[in-house]
Parts: sequence; C-alpha cells; structure tokens
Amino acid sequence: MNFVFALGDLLIEMAPWLLFGFFVAGVLHVFVPRSIFRKFLAGNSVRSVFFGALLGVPLPLCSCGVIPTAMGLRKDGASRGASVSFLISTPQTGVDSIFATWALLGLPFALIRPCAAFATGIIGGLLVNWLVPEDKAISNLSADDEQLEETYLPQSFPGKIWEVFRYGFGDMMRNIGLWLTIGLILAAFITVLIPDDFLLRFSETPWLGMLAILALASAMYVCATGSIPIAAALMMKGISPGAAFILLMAGPATNLAAMLVVRKGLGRKTFWIYLLTILSGALLTAIGIDFFCPREWFIQKTAAVDAPACCRGCSSIWELIKIGSAIFLVLLLLRGLIAQAVTKRVKAQRKNQVLNSEETKDKNKMNMNESKVYEFRVTGMTCTHCRSFVEKSIKLVSGVETVKVDLASGIAEVTGSATEKEIIQAVEEAGFGISVI
Repeated sequence: MNFVFALGDLLIEMAPWLLFGFFVAGVLHVFVPRSIFRKFLAGNSVRSVFFGALLGVPLPLCSCGVIPTAMGLRKDGASRGASVSFLISTPQTGVDSIFATWALLGLPFALIRPCAAFATGIIGGLLVNWLVPEDKAISNLSADDEQLEETYLPQSFPGKIWEVFRYGFGDMMRNIGLWLTIGLILAAFITVLIPDDFLLRFSETPWLGMLAILALASAMYVCATGSIPIAAALMMKGISPGAAFILLMAGPATNLAAMLVVRKGLGRKTFWIYLLTILSGALLTAIGIDFFCPREWFIQKTAAVDAPACCRGCSSIWELIKIGSAIFLVLLLLRGLIAQAVTKRVKAQRKNQVLNSEETKDKNKMNMNESKVYEFRVTGMTCTHCRSFVEKSIKLVSGVETVKVDLASGIAEVTGSATEKEIIQAVEEAGFGISVI
C-alpha cells in the first residue's frame, strides 16, 4: 500500500512538468524549422554542443520534462552530442531556480549552479561526440528535408496547434511511454525503501555524506526549485555546502525514469557518458566548494512564516492542477502502451500477409511489362516524419509512379518502371536501411 501512495505522490509531483515537456517538444517540432536545429545543434562539433548547453541552462524544465523535449530535438535533427548537452544542462537549473537559490542559499550558490550546469553539459556533449559515432539517418539530413517539412506539417495555425498536441502527446508518448512507466515504478520503490532521515546519518563524515547523497540523488526525483529547501534543511543539520550542492545538481539532473529513457533513446554508451558526467561533475564541484568556499558564503533564510491567505489559495489551485495533470498523464501512458501493443500486433499480421502473398506478388511482377510492383523492407524509421522522408526519397526516383510506406511493418510498396537498384540507392542515401522482399 505504501508503494501505491508513493507512486501516486510521484505522479502528482512529476505530471505537470512532464506534460509541459511534451508540449514544449511539440512546439519545437512544429514551429521551429528543422534548418535551425541543423544549423546550431547538428554535427559533431563544439559549436553544436555549446548551443545545446546554452539553450538548456535558462529553460525551467526538470529531469522529466526535459526528456520529451530532448528526444524531440534529436528526432528533428540535433546531434547526439548536442542532445546530451541539452539533457545535462537543462534540468540542473533555470531562470526560476536561479533566483530561488539566491533567495534561500545565497548568491554564490546561485552563480555556481548555472556555471556547473553549463560546464557539465558541454563536457558530456563533447565526450559523446568523441566516443559515440553519429547515426547515419541523422547525419545525412539534407536540404531536401526542409522541403519535406513544409509539405508534411500543416500550413494553417489551427492545424499546427493540433500537430503540437498530436506529436507531443501522441508520437512522443508512444516512443518513451513504456520506459517512462518503468522508471516511475522503480522510483516509487526507491522512495518506499529508503528512510527519510537516511542522509542525515552522514553529517559527521563529509565524504560518506557526499557519496550517499550522490547515490540517492541520481535515482530520486526532485526538480531544480524543489531541491533548494531540501538542500537548506540538510545544511542546517550539518551537511557540508558541497554535499548539499550535490543534491542541487545531481538530484534535478537525473532520476530513474529519465535514465531509462536516455538509455533506450540514445544508446548504452551515450547513457553511461551522460550519467558519469553528471555524477563526476557534481562530486568534483562539491569538493571544490568545500575546499575553496567558506561556509559563511552560503546563507540560509530559514524563518518560518505563515503563508498569506492569497498564497494558500494559489497553493490549493496548484494542487488541483497537479492532480488533474497526473490523471491526464496516466491516461496518456495507457494510450501509448496500448498503441505500442497494437503496433506490434499489426507488424506481426503484416509480416504474415507478406509471407503468404509473396508467391502471388512474384507472379504479378513477372506478368507486368513496363510498370512493375516492388516490395521493400525499410529499417530505421521511428516516426511519421521518417516515413514521409522515405516516401519522398523514392518518389524522386525517375520512373516511380506510386509509393506507399507502412510505418508499423516497415514495408514499402513501389509501382513504376524504376529498377530495384535505383530505389535501394535512393533510400540508402536518405540514411535508412532497405532490402527487397
């Protein structure tokens, strides 16, 4: 029963920010041209990583809200390194949390937080660029992709607004919904199993305190602003400023839900670079704070003041918003999980249909004189945008009359006088795998 309550509390706290992140992903996908992402965030360069971190530092997104936004940037042309740079720098801080840190913990913390977020974002992005090769499907994006975007996205404003919600709460939810659900469940288990006063046991041993906070902060969920009063309370109990800073940095930057999605969406090697960059950056910054900064620099304003009646009213409204957001998020997760199951079933049915009709298709091909019918299996497509890109690439081949690409099964049906070799070459140049069925 404790697990159910913990999962409910976690959903209520995370849901508004998750939904906001999905919405931001949709807005960026629809209203920001992909040429912008290719110009500033594409390519294995220091420039793309720099802009990824620079874009992330001021945004008020937590480690959950940043997931769909970063995955959306990735799908829209951002390089793997720039995506990781954005993932690391964004949740650690934001305009709102910078001012809140200044108010409660003092100006030094307020300055160190964004600087540490920016530095670790750049380091993590550069390591990914250096150690992890870029996907061919992303690196081969060309100017033709801009023309595809113009035809793929709705042209009317109401249509674009609808596309924002369809992409953010539809496509993105299907892509990461399963791993987000698993992460939420694991995070709830962590909440139940770890006592509330666990960290305070290390107040007399700074090194153990840092390592304990580092281990727990990497798994627990806390937003950049919500971590501030927790850090202030820990310092009042005797935790060093450096150890408290670990919570401010690693707590918002990671949690189990975020880590699982990053592992699934960007790959194992990228995940380990992402995680180790955050943890080592938090630890090294904490050591520097304790060694170079006097404790007196970090001021806590801890006077308890009753909230005015107007604030209590706003708090009640915010609680209702969080509960409503949690219910909506659960419905979206269920819808995404059902959609994934249906897609797998359609793929299996489609595969059986192709196998059963393969002999008939071969006979049809032999009987056609000029116009031929081909079937190919295309790999590497992850969304409707990929499907449209493949269709456009095949249509540009001379002699192609009709093209129909099924995203669920990955099967492309092509009619025309073009040769198999020409079609295969066009799809491979677009960055996707293809084979004749």
